[in-house]
Amino acid sequence: MQQEALGMVETKGLTAAIEAADAMVKSANVLLVGYERIGSGLVTVIVRGDVGAVKAATDAGAAAARHVAK
Repeated sequence: MQQEALGMVETKGLTAAIEAADAMVKSANVLLVGYERIGSGLVTVIVRGDVGAVKAATDAGAAAARHVAK
């Protein structure tokens, strides 16, 4: 049985969340589970996949979100 990991990237604003989600699914073999609006402009993007893919995806998503925030 293959174990899957769950990865989350929290962003400030929907635009950064969309950029993060795009980067995450393009950079690794992960499935976009969805997003949650937390409040105060925070949005969390959630992906799942194998551990290595989720790690690569969350790193790429965080970098993309930081780029939008600049």
